[in-house]
Amino acid sequence: MAKGGEVKLACRRLWKVFGPGAEAFLARHGAAPSAEELRAAGLVVAVADAELAVRAGEIFVIMGLSGSGKSTLVRCLSRLVEPSFGEVFFEGRDLLRMPEREMIDIRRHKMGMVFQHFALLPHLTVLDNVAFPLAIQGVERRRREERAREMIALVGLEGKEYHFPRELSGGQQQRVGIARSLAVGPELWFLDEPFSALDPLIRREMQNEFLRLQAVLEKTIVFITHDFDEAIRLADRIAIMQDGRIVQIGTPEELVLRPATPYVAEFTREAPRHKILTARAIMAPVNGSAEFAGEIPAAMKVIELAPMVVDSDKPFLVVENGEPVGMVDRAAVIAVLVGRR
Repeated sequence: MAKGGEVKLACRRLWKVFGPGAEAFLARHGAAPSAEELRAAGLVVAVADAELAVRAGEIFVIMGLSGSGKSTLVRCLSRLVEPSFGEVFFEGRDLLRMPEREMIDIRRHKMGMVFQHFALLPHLTVLDNVAFPLAIQGVERRRREERAREMIALVGLEGKEYHFPRELSGGQQQRVGIARSLAVGPELWFLDEPFSALDPLIRREMQNEFLRLQAVLEKTIVFITHDFDEAIRLADRIAIMQDGRIVQIGTPEELVLRPATPYVAEFTREAPRHKILTARAIMAPVNGSAEFAGEIPAAMKVIELAPMVVDSDKPFLVVENGEPVGMVDRAAVIAVLVGRR
């Protein structure tokens, strides 16, 4: 997963407001109207003054309760919905100033999209569903079928090429949707609650499959979910939305340890901390007289280090880039496991 690097996608002062004269209203108010002014104008806010930057190769998760604006935000970022005000940059170019024809070309060749409802074409086989975006591009049949077979193999559906969607399980149908979105080789991949319609076991399987694909493909990904467990499994960073606004962006660990608002604190209150916190978060300064049972990386999660630390009478030295940065003992781990930290 990406820890830094170039910004692939960004937005600034991005608004989506529904109602008559929304664009002119925002222009008059400098994109900073009060809630009272919006109500008085009869306008409904879906996205308010959003700013974010997604790095190349990053899995950037957008979270929020139903109606918080997360799906509308993603549709604004891809211009499937036209924003009312603001800027959206992809590879340094403002998409909102781009001619429609060029925008369509970018969607077809550089963006992939997967939604909660698989939207497979029921009269087409798996092979033809996956090849469909390439057919729209005018790719000749042999080349598009060759590419589709590669993507079908990538998502583990070899042997299903000539099945129809009705002959597949829900998880298999979602794999077809993922393969179809990857067929064009997108640089930017949008996924809007792609696994929420699946039962828990298949959902877990698809999350594993998603992480496997990302390890191979290293896409830049914007992923929507309302499930915090899913978010912490997948995300490099998470943006939490409330009433159309992004209220905090951070790593899962940062959101849990340093919530910016009471809403974020409540949102993360039941989060499984042993799956989120790292050795770095719970370590103490090194005691020079201590004997150590071994070394553990600073980025290792508590769930991974707990078995060896809890079973040891001695602390473990925490190292980062080959240098000692702290120590973790049994008491620190137990405090996380029993919810005291």
